[in-house]
Amino acid sequence: MVAVVSAIQPKLLQTEIALATRRRPENLTAHDCYLRALHYPFTREGLAEAIRLADRALELDPRFGVVAALAGACHMVNVLLGYANDTQFERKEAIRLRRLALNVDDGDPDTLAWAAIISAYMIDDSEREIEMADRAVALNPNSFTAWNGRGQVYRIAGLLEEALRSWERAMPMSPVDPRLHLTFVGMGFAFIERGRFEEAIAAAKKALHQNPSYSAAYRCLASACAHLGRDAEACEAAARLLEVDPTFTISAWIARGGYSNSKLGIEGLRKAGLPE
Repeated sequence: MVAVVSAIQPKLLQTEIALATRRRPENLTAHDCYLRALHYPFTREGLAEAIRLADRALELDPRFGVVAALAGACHMVNVLLGYANDTQFERKEAIRLRRLALNVDDGDPDTLAWAAIISAYMIDDSEREIEMADRAVALNPNSFTAWNGRGQVYRIAGLLEEALRSWERAMPMSPVDPRLHLTFVGMGFAFIERGRFEEAIAAAKKALHQNPSYSAAYRCLASACAHLGRDAEACEAAARLLEVDPTFTISAWIARGGYSNSKLGIEGLRKAGLPE
């Protein structure tokens, strides 16, 4: 039964998203706006549109907890990927929307998962974040979002094997999920910290296959290749990273948050010749 549910849920979600994207803008419900927001990629433009749709959903239904959490996560990603024009504003919005989501519905697994990720990157209270992530998967063991969120939280906490187990649970639940590149990159950086550099390279390449403009995947690839002495590949990945993110520096990346346990990842970026 679990396998059947796991197979059906992502297909139903993709069908719902497809229907929502075809509806006329003036006919969109709060749920339609939420589904459309899920559809957009983590690019500067995609995040801006996802936030706009999430804000509209909250106007239509101010007690739509999971959409508040998703909006908070989008503001968080603006910080992490260096898209923020005003980093302090984006951080405050991420935290405000996380708080709103939990106040509205702290019993929804996807809301808990998004809230736990926001907290892990923006607040850093690992005990509370792990509790939320564990509760999310307990509430819905078939949720890709919950298991993926748990992986992110455990990686940031430095509990890498548990993070990898979480992602291994997540992937079969939504094998065509548009957010899988986030999972692969998370796994890639966890592999780097475990010294499993070949597996990190494979994970980064899978992320890039799904989203060729995702800067975090080039960071992962550059770091892992540099650790293996594959200098030409490391330099190529570093060059591609700087094409996608021309202002990237290692110090700014660290300052964005969530990377205090990425010592080998950071060392690999330096070996790849990326600017300090």
